[in-house]
Amino acid sequence: MTDGRDPAPGPSADAGPGTPGGRLSPAEREQLVTDHLGLARQLARRFSHRGEPLDDLVQVASLGLVTSSQRFDPDRGVEFSAFAARTVVGELKRHFRDKGWAVRASRRVQELYLELGHATAALSQRLGRTPTVAELAEETGASEEAVLEALEAGQGYRAASIDLPAGEDDPLSSRLGQRDTGYDLVEDRQLLGPALASLPPREQAILRMRFVEGRTQSEIAAVVGVSQMHVSRLLSASLRELRARMVEGAPASG
Repeated sequence: MTDGRDPAPGPSADAGPGTPGGRLSPAEREQLVTDHLGLARQLARRFSHRGEPLDDLVQVASLGLVTSSQRFDPDRGVEFSAFAARTVVGELKRHFRDKGWAVRASRRVQELYLELGHATAALSQRLGRTPTVAELAEETGASEEAVLEALEAGQGYRAASIDLPAGEDDPLSSRLGQRDTGYDLVEDRQLLGPALASLPPREQAILRMRFVEGRTQSEIAAVVGVSQMHVSRLLSASLRELRARMVEGAPASG
């Protein structure tokens, strides 16, 4: 039985703006997003000079647009474009703050650095030259020390790969210093000198002919007047003595 009146409508996924709370239906939200994709691209392009691929920025802006459609209440009398713009810009700034910095800086410094980008562009157009630190401070309402801190922190926004070409062909890594093995050789020579001086003259001469002059054991044997096998034994014994003296770090006693 009914009292002659239409039953109150229940909640429906397809309900329009007249649904409780003024929320939009999924179909209406989807239409809003589709109609305002151009706004998302336009806002993304405002941030395209900061080193991030434009396609990535458009994706972030589009996600902000979706978030805006879910929060939008048409009963408040606000245009969706104005409502969405703030959310999209906030998402873009959050993207740069959280994902864009190679070296982490404080949120205050990051936001000021982003603001300085807009201020620099505006002042350059207005003044016809690059603005000074004092002019940037006045434009942004920050102190000169804060401006300098943000500009310095901005140098760590992007880290360059050492494998990227620094010139036409050479990568940046080719300009980096390397460990100088000569320092190890200096220490070895300091230890080798006294150890070598502790050997008999004949053994010193054999070592010099083998490792400095590059002679073969047969050639050394002919010079010294002993067999090649004897030269081999003398070399082995001399090298053992040198190693022992170098480990001790002191010359052999007479």
